[in-house]
Amino acid sequence: MMQGAHIVVCDDEADIRDLVAEYLQHHGYAVTLADAGPALREIVDQHHVDVVLLDLRLPGEDGLSLARYLRERSDVAIIMLTGSADVVDRVVGLEVGADDYVAKPFDLRELLARIKAVLRRTSVREAAPEKSDEAPRRIVKFGSRVLDLEAHKLFDDEGVEIAITPMEFRLLKVFAEHRGRILNRDQLLELAHDRGWEPFDRSVDIRISRLRRKIEADPSKPEIIRTIRGVGYLLA
Repeated sequence: MMQGAHIVVCDDEADIRDLVAEYLQHHGYAVTLADAGPALREIVDQHHVDVVLLDLRLPGEDGLSLARYLRERSDVAIIMLTGSADVVDRVVGLEVGADDYVAKPFDLRELLARIKAVLRRTSVREAAPEKSDEAPRRIVKFGSRVLDLEAHKLFDDEGVEIAITPMEFRLLKVFAEHRGRILNRDQLLELAHDRGWEPFDRSVDIRISRLRRKIEADPSKPEIIRTIRGVGYLLA
């Protein structure tokens, strides 16, 4: 799975595309290049793709919009390439379903390491044995909401699916596994995502705020995921 994986490099700078492609091909990967959204859409619609390296700043349709498009249609791994130092862009990229990000200018060895990391995660998911139809599904209740741990889906009390991102699913799963325990931001980022934590990163607060709108009866007065001021969060 690792070597031979199909990687699409979507960046409007030809020098970057060519440099990354040459490096990845040298390490045994199949690489396809795209300069913008239309080319990327055509590639993913016609071919199996394992990883998309997606530039945030693209002409026309930007990387965030394309990441949403990809995530709505597949589980392809997405690594955002961003020249922005603003943490908000990184947080939004992860929020819409990206698996990781790499800030420009990046070291090719770091990029390769991150590609290998996301490929390991996706290969573990795909290799997991399927449960028999007779086996009970693992579900967790969050108030009137039900999280299906096997399907990675959230449902309301009438069985209607509520859209959640991969990161939101991982956060809910972490809370379910640590019910009744206070978790700080550092612990949540470590348990829900394996990227390096940055002290100024407030992405957990943003995600939990959005999760509350999906699972709380009154998000302004949360009863399920509670804030413990000065400490962290608690699944009641």
